Amino acid sequence: MTLEASTETSAPRGTAPLVYPDALIRRVLSETKTIAMVGASAKEVRPSFFVLKYLLAKGFDVFPVNPGLAGKEILGRTVYPNLGSIPVPIDMVDVFRASEAAPGIVDEALGLDPLPKVIWMQLTVRHDEAAARAEAAGLTVIMDRCPKIEYARLCGEIGWNGVNSRVLSSKKPKLGKGYQSYGLNPRRTD
Repeated sequence: MTLEASTETSAPRGTAPLVYPDALIRRVLSETKTIAMVGASAKEVRPSFFVLKYLLAKGFDVFPVNPGLAGKEILGRTVYPNLGSIPVPIDMVDVFRASEAAPGIVDEALGLDPLPKVIWMQLTVRHDEAAARAEAAGLTVIMDRCPKIEYARLCGEIGWNGVNSRVLSSKKPKLGKGYQSYGLNPRRTD
């Protein structure tokens, strides 16, 4: 039995807080295979570096996007200058840039063929107008969240460290590949 909750964050002054049901986040993370991480960094102390490392370990196919590092590698992955240069269709665009950069990134994502399924804006990143454009085009938008944190919370890893994940389950997680390899997605646990 799993207790479903919703996650909520504080909102900028004058805006409503963002609430995303766990079922939505679980669905997005379970259905996503390819991720373009816009704003990926090669610096090991940067959050984008360890989120990239974590998502790769969980079996996601992550493509770092950073024009300043284009052609180089981060964690063995080629860095691309923009979304359009990634050679495969992308399921999720993970925005690791300031909120002001979100409209341009969303516009670039909306120019892809096929369109990504999800625009995910990292913690503290929120742009309601850009989100509305993406949603009008049929994309799912999640803002002010981290896929690494949400993945760990929903599969119970955060609870291992004594953090209340608000997810209760009597089911033992299945061990998969990689470090911290208890996961949400059964297809990645072979």
